[in-house]
Amino acid sequence: MTIPEASQRVVAAGDDRGIAVAMRVFPEGTKTSADAAAAIGCELSAIAKSIVFTLDETEQVVVFASGDTRIDTGRLAEAAGCSGSRRATLEEARLATGFAAGGTPPFGYPAPLRVFADVALRRHSLVWSAGGTPTTVFPIELAELVRAASADWVDVAVR
Repeated sequence: MTIPEASQRVVAAGDDRGIAVAMRVFPEGTKTSADAAAAIGCELSAIAKSIVFTLDETEQVVVFASGDTRIDTGRLAEAAGCSGSRRATLEEARLATGFAAGGTPPFGYPAPLRVFADVALRRHSLVWSAGGTPTTVFPIELAELVRAASADWVDVAVR
């Protein structure tokens, strides 16, 4: 099965980082964490969603969060050393990462971004990440995910 062009970019970015990305395609969609977990057959908490936030209205960052959590923007701002944060708009997210929301992968962005990983992800050694589209995902060892993205561990999720 041919994978979409955006997912091919994720595979190439994985190759650049020494990671063999085993992309899986789910035509019915994996746009939400719940959709992805149902399609894959894994726990919701094993979904490593990549969410884009805007810090102090100037900087976009990516937060890896477990599928069963949401991010406390105040705690994120504090962890990032800024005065405020908010969820990025769809356009901000696309411009910063090069990918549409609902399929934002953990790496392969057009320019370096600060990346954070919430500690709730530590419940799993293997997680599933979006593969660049709302229909593609791939498994990755959590340690490899954090290394590949140069992510900093933070405690910013509401459980």
